[in-house]
Amino acid sequence: YLAAFYAWPLYRNLDLSLREYTVRSFVQGGAPFSGFDNYAEVITDPTFGPALWHTVLFTGVSLIFQFTIGMALAVFFVNHFPLSATLRALFLVPWLLPLIVSASTWSWMLNSDSGIVNALLEGIGLTPVNWLTSPDWALTSVIIANIWIGIPFNLVVLYSGLQAIPADIYEAAALDGATGWQRFRRVTFPLLRPVSAIVLLLGLVYTLKVFDIIWIMTRGGPTDASTTFATWSYRFSFGNLLPQFGPGAAVGNLLIVMALIFGLLYIRIQRRQQP
Repeated sequence: YLAAFYAWPLYRNLDLSLREYTVRSFVQGGAPFSGFDNYAEVITDPTFGPALWHTVLFTGVSLIFQFTIGMALAVFFVNHFPLSATLRALFLVPWLLPLIVSASTWSWMLNSDSGIVNALLEGIGLTPVNWLTSPDWALTSVIIANIWIGIPFNLVVLYSGLQAIPADIYEAAALDGATGWQRFRRVTFPLLRPVSAIVLLLGLVYTLKVFDIIWIMTRGGPTDASTTFATWSYRFSFGNLLPQFGPGAAVGNLLIVMALIFGLLYIRIQRRQQP
């Protein structure tokens, strides 16, 4: 299973990035070996710097807000109240919808002329924003949509982690005079650290490779204002009249390296925390 679905695709992607593939050679084989020329072409491309920055910004901001909002909602729902189960189930809707539906919905909501967001801004006396067509707002728009989609995952996993914390610990902390914030900072957050770490790691790996949302909403534009490594790789391989499979695979491998670095960092931190 690992050889068929992990090792072989990784090998093929690496082989693609080290050869000069055309459509013909991609089908028939016989692509000449080019070494690290594709990587050099990618790194020296003017799009490399902005795409790297957009990838880091898109991933970092999404993770911070998804985790923070997900944690706040998990703490809120752990205190059971009437209709809490129903509301918690409704929060899962963004996670259950197909990405193409979510991205299309946000594209409609953020439309400059007929979007509901600009209609609300006009209703309260603010200037409408060109969310998807302005270089200043395109990346912000896709980040907002991605945060909305990722909150339910953080909520579900963190809520499950909170359920596993014994109530006796909170009772003891309350008897010692700890306030709500002190109980969260001194009890909840430390005990939830292993769950938080895996949530952030999985969120990082998922967010690094987000393609659907960005491509449907902005196609990486305008003027590469929302281009990330994922959309740039796709554009190299399938978005041009003359596909460049080698550079596209090289960009994809850079994404794999970024995810691998954070994965190894997570394993190292976990080993240090083990007694």
